[in-house]
Amino acid sequence: MRSRPSFTLGIEEEFQVIDPETRELKSHVQEMFAAGEVLMKDKIKREMHQSVIEVGSGICADIGEARKEVTELRAQLIHLARLNGVRIAAAGTHPFSNWADVPITDDPRYVQIVDDLQMVARANLIFGLHVHVAVEDAEARIQVMNAVRYFLPHIFALSVNSPFWVGRNTGWKSYRAKVFERFPRTGIPEYFGTSREYEEFVQTLVSTGCIDNAKKIWWDLRSHPFFPTLEYRVCDIPMRVDETICLAAICQALTAKIWKLYNDNMGWRLYRRSLIAENKARAARWGLDGSLIDFGKGIQVPTVELIRELLTFIDDVVDELGSRKEVEYVNEIIKRKPGANRQLAVFSDTKNLASVVDYVMQETEHGVTA
Repeated sequence: MRSRPSFTLGIEEEFQVIDPETRELKSHVQEMFAAGEVLMKDKIKREMHQSVIEVGSGICADIGEARKEVTELRAQLIHLARLNGVRIAAAGTHPFSNWADVPITDDPRYVQIVDDLQMVARANLIFGLHVHVAVEDAEARIQVMNAVRYFLPHIFALSVNSPFWVGRNTGWKSYRAKVFERFPRTGIPEYFGTSREYEEFVQTLVSTGCIDNAKKIWWDLRSHPFFPTLEYRVCDIPMRVDETICLAAICQALTAKIWKLYNDNMGWRLYRRSLIAENKARAARWGLDGSLIDFGKGIQVPTVELIRELLTFIDDVVDELGSRKEVEYVNEIIKRKPGANRQLAVFSDTKNLASVVDYVMQETEHGVTA
């Protein structure tokens, strides 16, 4: 019998810093960061673009603890922003600010990325949600990653929240995904037969000068190079904290379910990376409004129907994780639609992208006491 993982959680959210008068992206205020580092210590981080602030929780034992910490961190960030004359917004892209106008943070790591990738890095002005789920055994972590890949488009479709880019309706529910895929080593991860095979892959990239460490493998799901976690990186940052917690609960439950199958010497059928990528593209284009491919049946199925099947699939683990309420918030997301739909609805009503930014800022503070 294998040792059961802890399935502890860590949640990272990337926020936009907004000028409340122009509604454009604004470089973060140094005084705000200094105060934030005193208050939040290492839970607040500068990102490559100066209009991006990342806030990350500590290690949370369960989804209830995660909700408490993520909500408190949002509240602290909202308060700090207001004290410094700016606002915070949670969306995968800004509706109209131009990436070319946003300065890069003066940090050796980011300078190196820009030097390596040039305009591709400069234009990567996007905002995501990252969820860590602990699977302490390296071999189990790789085997779970192999199977979980199939479900990444399902989770992603619930999060889509970036329909606009540089003032245009892109026609995509997640244009963030299209921007990020210009980077190398992104998208659906490869299949690896063993953890050793994965380690050899990483070592090949390092020894040949492709990367200096495995943090520059930016897949939608990765075995984290420094922590014993599976890191889900596929999602746009959603507007509401309730949506973030719901997505984190699904990631945790799916990890636990797949591990349970693995521990019982069972498994989920594995599919080619290119096939799963087809579903991810559908999710990016249509969100919950389209269909995904059910590869087992060889047919297209409405995305919402497949998400309900996913809920049934993980149902036997959510009570032991204490996350039923959080997982079932999916029904609210399906009812209200993901952020992209809501942004588009505001624009349809107002014909004004500044009004879209106002709506996103308002939703970002929903359920949070600053």
